[in-house]
Amino acid sequence: MTELVHYAVEKGIARVTLDSPHNRNALSTQLRGELRTHLTTAIADDAVRVIVLDHTGPVFCAGMDLKEAATTPEGVREFPAILEQIWTSPKPVVARLAGPARAGGVGIVAAADIAIAVDTATFAFTEVRIGVVPAIISVTVLPRLVPRAAHELFLTGEQFTAPRAVEIGLLNAAVPADRLDAEVDRYTDMLALGGPKALAGTKEMLRRTRPTDMSTDFAEMLDLSAGYFASDEGREGITAFTQKRKPDWTL
Repeated sequence: MTELVHYAVEKGIARVTLDSPHNRNALSTQLRGELRTHLTTAIADDAVRVIVLDHTGPVFCAGMDLKEAATTPEGVREFPAILEQIWTSPKPVVARLAGPARAGGVGIVAAADIAIAVDTATFAFTEVRIGVVPAIISVTVLPRLVPRAAHELFLTGEQFTAPRAVEIGLLNAAVPADRLDAEVDRYTDMLALGGPKALAGTKEMLRRTRPTDMSTDFAEMLDLSAGYFASDEGREGITAFTQKRKPDWTL
């Protein structure tokens, strides 16, 4: 079986690279499993100071693998553990986006401590357009986003640009493609200057700004999400997406 997520460490920087460009780095069962494994390795390794989430191909992550979800919707239940792993990692996590993210991919971006994208990248919360709810990713996305923008973008599913993602709090920076690596290096170099225990303690302190427990939030949102994936509307929306047609509710 070909590996879909690669892992490498150099000078204290662990790079976890999504490498499933044939399906736009969608969150298939195999990719989710390998991503969790590599994150666990990076978090446990005392030599790792910073984790970078990277990708091959033109898309960072397209979200859940909907072809799989059409037949095994219970697979969505594994996703919260990945988001919580990134969010609660004692090592700072930097997302590097050389291309767009959608749905669950945006949830990963939001879970990271720092997110840098090329200025041509686009984003969208496409869930409502296939009859499901952006429930699980809301746990990491909503603490980042300006509330008015969250209402607009969650409800419409409209595509938005990297500069707007910076404006509403999803990204830290949007830069030209030829400056992306330098900007990522600039952040990782700064993060590596911090004491490992101080960084972990600071991340824990920052998490205390959340009013509720993340595990409880994920459990509630998982049930909400699973219900919509299993609903008639959700099944129709996912089937329409895989068949490249409009769902039956569109005007």
